[in-house]
Amino acid sequence: MAAGDGDVKLGTLGSGSESSSDGGSESPGGAGAAAEGGGWAAAALALLTGGGEMLLNVALVALVLLGAYRLWVRWGRRGLGTGAGAGEESPAASLPRMKKRDFSLEQLRQYDGSRNPRILLAVNGKVFDVTKGSKFYGPAGPYGIFAGRDASRGLATFCLDKDALRDEYDDLSDLNAVQMESVREWEMQFKEKYDYVGRLLKPGEEPSEYTDEEDTKDHNKQD
Repeated sequence: MAAGDGDVKLGTLGSGSESSSDGGSESPGGAGAAAEGGGWAAAALALLTGGGEMLLNVALVALVLLGAYRLWVRWGRRGLGTGAGAGEESPAASLPRMKKRDFSLEQLRQYDGSRNPRILLAVNGKVFDVTKGSKFYGPAGPYGIFAGRDASRGLATFCLDKDALRDEYDDLSDLNAVQMESVREWEMQFKEKYDYVGRLLKPGEEPSEYTDEEDTKDHNKQD
């Protein structure tokens, strides 16, 4: 906006100079010099005025950037965690990669981030290690309610309260086609970001026995 104003003023100034110079050529020498001097004074005033507006705009932009930087520093530190909060990320760095195995609901609940530093959750029958996302899935995280549980129904229905959790095995048979498609999309997103560590067992189902070769091959696919 300031540049536009400056352009307009410079254009107007150019027309005045040309008129003044024309007037100077037609007038006697003294009058022409006075007119020319008046033109330069007007030019200097216009430039100073335009420069003042530009400096004001630069100052305003600097203030806005400074405010944005301060907000980024304040909220960025909260997001990354400082002091006690920073410890939320440390378990993921210190824990070894979990070997592949299957889980019953009861076994899965042991990995809720409070009784065990490792955090697991299930989506569409698959169990994922989300420990590195502890600031989201840990006890104090916004999605901590899903830790150690089957999160499928909650993710499908966008529900983050206990109504989305079942104490017994949830076969999701009452979900409609759109909700089931949402569950599958969530499954793919978790598979891309977190380690898949095994299946969620149905009642009476026996766990599979995974060899070290199968476990390594599956982890290498994710890497």
